[in-house]
Amino acid sequence: METTLQDTAKAAWQKSKWIIKGIIIGLIALMLLIPAMYVKDIVHEREERQREATKEISSKWAGKQNVIGPVLCIPFVRAEKEDTGTKTVLRNHIAYFLPDKLDVEAQFNPKEKHRGIYKVMLYEAKTTLSGSFGKPSFEKFNVLPENIQWQDASVKFSISDSRGLNDQLLLNWNDSLVELSPGNNEEMTARLKTTGAADFENIRFNINIDLNGAEQLYFTPVGKATTVNMQSSWKHPSFSGHVLPQNTELTDSGFKATWKSMSHKRSFPQQWIDDEYRMEDYFAPPPAMEGVRVDGSTRSYADTGASTAVLGTEAFGADLFIPVNGYQKTLRTIKYALLCILLTFAAFFLIETAQKKSAHPFHYGLVGLALILFYTLLLSISEYTGFNTAYVLSSAATIGLIGWFISSVLKSGRAMVILSVVLVLIYSYVFSLLQLQDYSLLLGSMGLFLTLAVIMYFSKKLQW
Repeated sequence: METTLQDTAKAAWQKSKWIIKGIIIGLIALMLLIPAMYVKDIVHEREERQREATKEISSKWAGKQNVIGPVLCIPFVRAEKEDTGTKTVLRNHIAYFLPDKLDVEAQFNPKEKHRGIYKVMLYEAKTTLSGSFGKPSFEKFNVLPENIQWQDASVKFSISDSRGLNDQLLLNWNDSLVELSPGNNEEMTARLKTTGAADFENIRFNINIDLNGAEQLYFTPVGKATTVNMQSSWKHPSFSGHVLPQNTELTDSGFKATWKSMSHKRSFPQQWIDDEYRMEDYFAPPPAMEGVRVDGSTRSYADTGASTAVLGTEAFGADLFIPVNGYQKTLRTIKYALLCILLTFAAFFLIETAQKKSAHPFHYGLVGLALILFYTLLLSISEYTGFNTAYVLSSAATIGLIGWFISSVLKSGRAMVILSVVLVLIYSYVFSLLQLQDYSLLLGSMGLFLTLAVIMYFSKKLQW
């Protein structure tokens, strides 16, 4: 009787040990996600160091640039009632007028700088702005002609980081050369040589700006009709901002792009008074004022109750996009960590079952750690060689290590070859998903379906 019970228990164990082992292997796969998360944290840390390197180099060169202007500023006084409503006083105001036409020609050349192993893209831009203004009209402001202070008129530009200016800004205003001086909030201001309304007939202007910057060059379409022509020797631009260019030409020697913007496409008018709109740029933080709230392109100032729109939010331009971002691709690769672990463990499990050999769960844990170390190898090597080369080297090292280990554990060269081929297919599959972003979901679904079909085919030999 005792012998019969032992035989029954042994038979039950033989039938159930694969289920128990499968559960243990599944738990090991889930536990391996913990070190995978630590690897992801390391990637974020290295990426943050790259941002710090970019910030450090930009602080000694110049940051992202957005050019706003020119804007014509004409002060005036207007009779208004006091808050009590009993007395009328003259209050000072400033009227702002935008050009009817603005043409921008920008040629910027990239410069690659390094801080240790980190690469930062800088540029030098030669820019010409030209156009015309219509005669300023004060009708909508309810201002008497004698209250307009034409002699105090000025013109303003805003440049995100004035440290990038290589030369003094000289504005050709109706054949009169005026010099722009720094003001508040990165504004450059020039007092015009005008005496009366007659000086504002048929205004023509042009200015050359020699500008340094980092990563991005933007322009704000302040003209009623704005045209921006940009060209560069950089081969991998990323066009961004409020609108995309109407025409682009990408060649091996660089790119050319053209934007055309009309006033009805933007959120600010051709003229306004005081702080209804501000010449803040796309990149600058809101001014240091108590109670400032930022909401989209509008900033509300609690001390005045006014709602102020920011011109720079309508900017557009080009980024010096670095096509191979190893950190982002490494993060995307880690997202497939659980898939790689499960598929490798499933192949390992089926191989040992088919060959009627048994590997200890500890062996699965070691194989899983090798799969996790693949990502640290990928991260560290990609900082020197680029992502694609690092992926090939890291996957080759990982496949070689696991293949050698399986050969030693199962004492089978055939098992090593089969599992190595499976790993080559897995890593090739993941690499294809990373390259084909638009078709990654389709390719992923088809790959998982075929994988399940293969597992189902080989698992039918298992006997309960």
